[in-house]
Amino acid sequence: MPIVLVVAVLALLGIGWYYSGQLLDPGQARPGYPDVSLGPTSVNGVSSVALQKASDTTDAGQWALLWNGGSAQVGEVLSDRDNKVERRLLKGQAPPAGTHVRFSPQMWPGDPKSALGQDFQNVDVPTELGPAPAWLVPGNDTWVIAIHGRAGTREETLRAIPTLHQLGFTVLSITYRNDDGAPKSPDGFFHLGDSEWRDVESAMRYGSQQGAKRFVLYGWSMGGAIAEQLLKQSPLAGQVDSVVLDAPAVSWTKTLVLQAQDRGLPLTSVLTWDAELVSGWRGGIDFGRMELLDAPPAHKPPTLLFHGSLDTTVPVQASRDLAAAAGSLGWPITYVEVPKAEHTAAWNVDPSGYERHLRDFLGGRPDLTR
Repeated sequence: MPIVLVVAVLALLGIGWYYSGQLLDPGQARPGYPDVSLGPTSVNGVSSVALQKASDTTDAGQWALLWNGGSAQVGEVLSDRDNKVERRLLKGQAPPAGTHVRFSPQMWPGDPKSALGQDFQNVDVPTELGPAPAWLVPGNDTWVIAIHGRAGTREETLRAIPTLHQLGFTVLSITYRNDDGAPKSPDGFFHLGDSEWRDVESAMRYGSQQGAKRFVLYGWSMGGAIAEQLLKQSPLAGQVDSVVLDAPAVSWTKTLVLQAQDRGLPLTSVLTWDAELVSGWRGGIDFGRMELLDAPPAHKPPTLLFHGSLDTTVPVQASRDLAAAAGSLGWPITYVEVPKAEHTAAWNVDPSGYERHLRDFLGGRPDLTR
């Protein structure tokens, strides 16, 4: 083999190894604090926080502003000039100037009681890898299994809990393999839904033992991919009555292409193929099986699909394509696209509209609310 070809192959493998690590290694997925606070300000008498301008500091909607040891909530942009963005302070105190912060769509830290005043129980769900902690908000015998996204926490599910509780449902907000406090996968990697669905299956078995008669799967981002894989691979798929997906990864190939483009990388198709090849080898992941449009599940329960029009993490076009094909697939999908919303921020941009769609979809099903 010519030495140039050997070098090219080794380089490609090295690149694939690097990006597969970014994708699969939980330690590399934890969010940091990429933004910088410029301290408390006031705009026309309105309490605000100033931030060094960055790609996310002008995102539409209301957000949690997090830093090491603290948090606040911010609203709309009040001023955007001179490399400084000022946003309305909704709750809490602005972090001091120089504090490194991040924006999060997870509006509340804590648990259902401390964040929402909602009574709940801490429970352990038995899984094949060991017990996984979960929050149980009691209700009727329709159980909503709430599944957060990649490198997220159960706090992501808090935005939906009030509406689900008002509808009378029991909510089980789960952890799954490689979450903090949950068992590790045997190889220590995320499998992007291709194995995590087994922990959701365990949550359904737990619910059945506790009296659940019907199930709704509710997944954000990779949590959506996990729900999708349960529908495709689990013998319990037929027990799922409805699904809610929020900015789901319905195509990992399209997601990886988008993320490569956002990084300004050349040869995105080649790099995506390379990352999938190496990730599939390292993690035993079948990427073809996770292309939902090309390989839909046999069981297709009624599905509510949210996606933000400005999602830079998971491509909105993949959700549009799936919704457009719903009729030919025999899949009853209600698609809601929220203008100006970033990744999993549909609620943050339009909370009342989001909750209305959720009530109309789930509350209009007498079989679920009885």
